Amino acid sequence: MDYRVDQLASRAGVTVDTVRYYQSKGLLSPPRREGRVALYSRAHLDRLRRIRTLAARGLSLALIKRVLGARRSGTDDELMSAVIQEEENVRFLSREDLAAETGVPPELLSSIEAAGLIEPSGVPDGSPRYTETDVRIIKGGLALLAFGFPLDEILDLARSHHHAMRETVDRAIALFDRSVREPGGSAADDRVADAFRQLLPAVTDLVANHFQRLLLTHALRRLENAGDAEGLAVAAEQIQARGGGSWKG
Repeated sequence: MDYRVDQLASRAGVTVDTVRYYQSKGLLSPPRREGRVALYSRAHLDRLRRIRTLAARGLSLALIKRVLGARRSGTDDELMSAVIQEEENVRFLSREDLAAETGVPPELLSSIEAAGLIEPSGVPDGSPRYTETDVRIIKGGLALLAFGFPLDEILDLARSHHHAMRETVDRAIALFDRSVREPGGSAADDRVADAFRQLLPAVTDLVANHFQRLLLTHALRRLENAGDAEGLAVAAEQIQARGGGSWKG
């Protein structure tokens, strides 16, 4: 059976704009066309309902796309459940809520999102949903602006960081698949889910601490080369306060 876009949206319980949004993100394949009329199939309807279910449970669009495109197995289901559990009890905000809480106009939020700093965690009924993490990221950016950093350069740096981190994350996921998920097979569903729950905070701490240490040590080196004794003393104090040992040049 074929459906026009309005019929498809009605049967799936979403808006026409939501259908088009998912299609623009590559979650729905293009419809078949008869002249100027776009026709969707039962497969489109089934996929749209699945997307809506996953989005309502808090999965990001990127994760939904990965889940829908993956080979399905018991291990995939267990791992997906572990991911969902990490998202439980999260407070979601609309773009208007995010703007009100951070004091950043919606138009600027769009630019920040385009730079990869924030990302909606699902788009049920066509409305992006953000989390406390997005609030903290934006407030961190505002702190940089308060010190006089140019907004355009911050966004440019954010885009570079986002692209680099995406590549690193993809490699990390591939490593997890090869080392944990695939060797166990479906007989090790619980082990895979438990490994994810334990590795997520461990990897997060590893990346955060590595970045902080790299930032401080490179800042020290820059200050030392510039002969900034006062700045050098402050930076060295910060390293010691964070358990980084003493600066040896």
